[in-house]
Amino acid sequence: MEIEIDKIYPECPTICRIIKIGGLTKTQLLQKLQHHSILLNKYGEKLFDDDKFTVSEKAYKVKTVELKVRNLGFPEGATIPQLFNKAKKVGLDLCPVELGPYLRLAYLDQPEGNLGKSSLQHQAPYGSVTIASEILSEDVNFPKGFYLRRIDGELWLRGYIADYLHVLDSEDHFVFCQN
Repeated sequence: MEIEIDKIYPECPTICRIIKIGGLTKTQLLQKLQHHSILLNKYGEKLFDDDKFTVSEKAYKVKTVELKVRNLGFPEGATIPQLFNKAKKVGLDLCPVELGPYLRLAYLDQPEGNLGKSSLQHQAPYGSVTIASEILSEDVNFPKGFYLRRIDGELWLRGYIADYLHVLDSEDHFVFCQN
């Protein structure tokens, strides 16, 4: 019996996107999310409302790469610092926090997340996509970033909290920027 070894970035399956971000105020960005019936959880609202979350006045494009935690060499999962450090070593960058709302708006056809699978407490929900972005606050109760989810037909832009000891599942999907 042969054991299949995970392919490591850049030799692994990825989803690449070019996303235009910037050029809108926070208010305009929120209006655009509302126009598309995109919901925010309390952590997403807290992150959006905080002065640490800034938006660019000028529009620009970023290339994103979506992959699984295991495809950065962590078949048993990893902490956020481990994941972010390894991504940097292989040429991937953290995304600006403002990418979250723009990626949500660009990814309106995200597949349904639950598909009959129940979510585990303190884990990323099945089918979610987390944006790897700079941590804006060391406070464990302050959101670390955004993730995207579609559940029961509704699109979400959600914030999440985690400490540096939390182990991400090897199947969790993360989006990084590529220069």
